[in-house]
Formats: sequence, structure tokens, C-alpha cells
Amino acid sequence: MSTAITLGEFLRSRRSLLRPEDVALPDFGGRRRVAGLRREEIAQLAGVSVDYYTRMEQGRVPNPSDAVLGALGRALRLDGDATRHLHRLARPRSGAGRVPRRRDRPQRVRPMLRRLLDELTDTPALVMGRRMDVLAWNTAACALLGDYAAMDGAERNIARITFLDETSRELYADWASCARENVAYLRLDAGRHPDDPRLAGLIGELSMRSEDFRRWWAEHPVQDKTSGTKRFHHPLVGDLELAYDTLRPADDPEQALITYAAEPGSASHDALRMLLAWTAAAPSPEPTAHPAR
Repeated sequence: MSTAITLGEFLRSRRSLLRPEDVALPDFGGRRRVAGLRREEIAQLAGVSVDYYTRMEQGRVPNPSDAVLGALGRALRLDGDATRHLHRLARPRSGAGRVPRRRDRPQRVRPMLRRLLDELTDTPALVMGRRMDVLAWNTAACALLGDYAAMDGAERNIARITFLDETSRELYADWASCARENVAYLRLDAGRHPDDPRLAGLIGELSMRSEDFRRWWAEHPVQDKTSGTKRFHHPLVGDLELAYDTLRPADDPEQALITYAAEPGSASHDALRMLLAWTAAAPSPEPTAHPAR
């Protein structure tokens, strides 16, 4: 995929989301031919010529300055993740578009992350790798999210499960919000590795098989996976509200430990304890922390 074309798509998609009142521009009425702001309005807000901004949308500005990119980020009301994504698309690092051969090799879970999984017996936790692949998990994660051990290695991917496994729509109380977050994270990953063939294959598969994914992907959302709250409707214990956190090694940000925890003393905490006790009582052939491949 051409980085220049992707940059143009990103700028157009973000421009289409804005209205004059969002950026304190006068709206003199009249029917707009396209959704969102016009090119000349973004150019005015960013302090660049209409011709220059038009050439940026067409991918014909090879090396825009930091000042211009910062001004465009402010004009388009981009947050921190989206602004960094804009910079990567507009000025990719030398060699960033080439995927080294080692990327095609299976990721190996870092020993420290595996030890943490072994220790977190009462906390659902998993290790997420590139492309949202699930690299390792503990028994509590299987109890909450599903039996990763029963899946084929190629199926152990958070985005693929979210969009292609119908049970995920029942598990997540706010499925659409969770699914859109996954789309936004894959967009971020695609900006980091625009020529990753396996990532392109995953995006292509999800685009063909899921109308929801295809529609949200076209909006160009961008968001990193950090922390927040998710609500579940579990088939065994009912409703849970759990906080999740993401821990990344400083020297290997392409692996992340994701944990889920309930507020002590809450109904969700009691339900989670009940679920884990139930799971512990059932025989399981799998080890506590299991590698994806």
C-alpha cells in the first residue's frame, strides 16, 4: 500500500468528520457537496495555501515540515495518537516500509511477561503481540474471554475473534465500542508497519468478511491500547465491569501484557471470583501460561 495514498485517505477522512461549528468557522448555509469541511477551510485553519493542502491530499508533498504537520493536526482536531500517526504517514522513516524477515517468524513471549502470567492466577491476563495476535494467556483469561488453547494458532487474534466470532457480540456488553477500538489499534499498527504482509492479509480478510469492520476501517480511526473499562455479559456469571491495563516492555513495545481486574468489594469482583473458582474446580489439560505458537 502506498504511504502517499494512505496519507491522502487519512486527511480526507478526518476532514469529512468536521463541521464549521467544530472549528469556530462561520457557516453561511447552503448545501455542501461533500460531508465535512472543504479543503480551503482546512488550509485556512492550518495557515497553508489551498494548492499546498490539495497536493498533500494527493500525496504530492514528499517531505512536509513538522510545523506544517503540527498545524494540520490542530486544524483537524487530532489527538496525540492521531497526530503521531499523521507524522508517520507523511514522513515515514527510512526503511520503515520494509518488513524485515524476522517479522514473519513467530514472536516469542518475553520471559518476564511469562513469569508475570504465572503469578497472576486470580487476574485474567494475556500477552498481545503484533497485529493483535494473542501470544500467551493464563487460565483466568480463558475463563473470562474464551478458550484460546482450543483455537488454531492463526485464529488467536483479538481483532479476528471480535469480528468473526459471533460469541464476542454476546460477551462484550458494548461490542461496537470494543470493536471500534480494535479497528483504531490496527490502523495505528498499519501506520507503523505499512508493508507488513500478514497485517495486510488480516485487514483484507476482515474487510471481506465483516461489513462493520469495512465501514469503520474506512473512517481511519487511530487509537493506542492503554487502559480503560470494559463491561462483559458472561454466560456463566452474568454482568461484570472490569478495568484493563496495558503494560509494555520499554525495549519491546510490540508485546503487551493486558490485565483485567474488578473493583474490590464490588458485584463484579464477586462474580469474577466465582468464575475463577468454578474454572479452577474443572480439570484442564493446559498449563497456566500457554504460548500461542
